[in-house]
Amino acid sequence: TIRLRPAPHNRTPIHHYSLEIQPKTHFINWQQDPHGNHLARIVFPEKTDLFQVDVDLVADLAAYSPFDYFLEDSAREWPFEYAAETARDLEPFLVCLPSTPAFEALISKLDRRERDTNHFLVETNRAVHAAVEYVVRMDPGVQTPTETLELARGSCRDSAWLLVQVLRRLGVAARFVSGYLIQLMPDQKPLEGPPGPASDFTDLHAWCECYVPGAGWIGLDPTSGLLAGEGHIPLASTPNPSSAAPISGAIEKVECEFDFEMSVTRVVDRARVTKPYAESDWASVLALGDRIDEELRAA
Repeated sequence: TIRLRPAPHNRTPIHHYSLEIQPKTHFINWQQDPHGNHLARIVFPEKTDLFQVDVDLVADLAAYSPFDYFLEDSAREWPFEYAAETARDLEPFLVCLPSTPAFEALISKLDRRERDTNHFLVETNRAVHAAVEYVVRMDPGVQTPTETLELARGSCRDSAWLLVQVLRRLGVAARFVSGYLIQLMPDQKPLEGPPGPASDFTDLHAWCECYVPGAGWIGLDPTSGLLAGEGHIPLASTPNPSSAAPISGAIEKVECEFDFEMSVTRVVDRARVTKPYAESDWASVLALGDRIDEELRAA
């Protein structure tokens, strides 16, 4: 089962998508899981010494505001309650794991005063980001929230699962998300804050989405402490991490060599508001200003 196709609720425009499977002798059925995510079910009728998955997509990374939504009046401040019918639909996304001292210690440090919902989400996301040091972890599976807190470090999927459980504990429906993360090198270094990637970069990533009436599902990335933006392309959003694995399935016992690679190329590089003007651009701006000044004086 392959979950490497952008989910229906993805906000980043996708102009092209293809999935190539080796060996060619296989059966493929595109399906949707119970949560609406696209998945490809692959069956190989014969044994093979090669299994290869190639994904190619073209995405339009035009920036958008992650706060582009209107909250219902009932959810403008946290804590809020879901309407009875909505709460029934969200039951799988409100299930909490058994609590532990380490988890309760984190909850006790959070600001639990009644306040603006957006502020609550941003601050809670940042709190989880501050509590976990990011590490690249190639081991299979996801750490429990307690393991992540006791180690004080984890991969993106560990931080995402911890944030899911924190939000559920605070009464906010949340789900685990696996997807693509595409980060482009900034045109110039910011005056403050992290400098950003040194080069264009893409990888598989995990984050969290929470449901707020009026806004719908809001993406939160505890690895960066920021809200999800145009570079976050969800593939699968599910109540539990095990249902969002990029590739899963069953094979007979076999020794194998595993290799994984992702790359990003700019097909079209549009001008952005952060991209400095070239000297010729400044010259044109000044010349236009001089011409307008002359027209004003003449009038």
